[in-house]
Amino acid sequence: MEQAMNLQQRMDTTKETATFYRVFAMIAAGMILDGADVYLASAVNSAIVSTHFATLAQGSVFLSSGFLGLFFGSIFAGFIGDFLGRRKAYSTNLLIFGVLTLCAAFATNIWMLVGLRFFAAIGLGAEIVTGYALINEFAPIKNRGRWSGVTSVIANLAAPLTLLLAASVIPRYTWRAMFVIVGVLALILWVIRRHFPESPRWLIARGEYDKAEKIIEKLEVNGSYSTNDSSVKRQPVKTRIGIGLLVATVAVSAVNLTQYTFTSWMPTLLIKQGIEVVHSLTFSAVMMAGAPIGALLVDVIGRKKVIVSAFVMTAVFGMIYSQQHTTVGILTVGFLVVTMMYILMASVVGVYMSELFPTYFRFRGTGYANGVAKILTVLTPYFAAWAITQCSANLIFYFIAAVALIAAIVVAVYGPETKQKAIY
Repeated sequence: MEQAMNLQQRMDTTKETATFYRVFAMIAAGMILDGADVYLASAVNSAIVSTHFATLAQGSVFLSSGFLGLFFGSIFAGFIGDFLGRRKAYSTNLLIFGVLTLCAAFATNIWMLVGLRFFAAIGLGAEIVTGYALINEFAPIKNRGRWSGVTSVIANLAAPLTLLLAASVIPRYTWRAMFVIVGVLALILWVIRRHFPESPRWLIARGEYDKAEKIIEKLEVNGSYSTNDSSVKRQPVKTRIGIGLLVATVAVSAVNLTQYTFTSWMPTLLIKQGIEVVHSLTFSAVMMAGAPIGALLVDVIGRKKVIVSAFVMTAVFGMIYSQQHTTVGILTVGFLVVTMMYILMASVVGVYMSELFPTYFRFRGTGYANGVAKILTVLTPYFAAWAITQCSANLIFYFIAAVALIAAIVVAVYGPETKQKAIY
């Protein structure tokens, strides 16, 4: 036990080194691929429907198959990561995704494409579970929130990059070229990540102290932060598994539901109000403004204060947005709503979720939370479509406000403050 505590404390205080930066770069690259996948599917869906490769209904099945695959991938990754090792979960997921995405480029019919999409998404479903959890396990306490937040910021670059790529590639080379490009990139990253180090925290939890020692020594070559530094607190996060699952599942689901509902349906809502839709690429760039803010605030103000405040402001701005009838009002308040949502994406998904679980349960905990969020995201479009056609579009904003306020209450009441605390 004494040896384990000593190794944990050394991990908590290590300064950033070349080894850490390589780990961070590999994680960040994978998160861009994860983020790009959603926009890849959207762009491909538009193309296969417009070229009559699929009907509109079949296109919906294509999109849903991806979310369903992500659900199973999140669950599987949790078990593999916790029982067989972080490295094993992290080295196999991109191989599955890369090979099957490449095969999707040669699909002869829509149902073959749907099947390949489903199984490819199972591979990619592990990425968001492993990526954020791993950066939490490798980063020092002093800057853990900052590094996790920066990972989220980089992941958000996927939106404009993928939209730009799709706009350039699909008209010239068809939608199949998108699968070739993304599949090849995934396989290249898989080759690079074959040398990804195992998480020392997982090795310590398994009692493999000698293996952990060798990796920690590489992470210590630049020295350590002083243990007298007030920002380096030794008390660990103490959260029961059940409470951690409640907080993580509610918070992550709320982030996904509010963001996906608002950003997916905003163009439709603008058209219904007779306002010209902002170009998707420009709007995607504007949406990301909140992520750097969230990454900065979590280590300065604290996780709970940032998250609870952002959820409340999401609800408030969402309700104000529903009352806007001018272009200036809609775009201004809409920007504020999405800024809050991206602050939440960086702070909840990128930082807080992984900190709620002990090492031996971290991958399963984040996998369960992400899995539930994915399933709820699949169901939400049906509610949104019903609200717009059968009731009032304002019902969507009431839904967003209610979900955000429930999440704010759950985090405020049950969520621990994890700012610069040890995670064992």
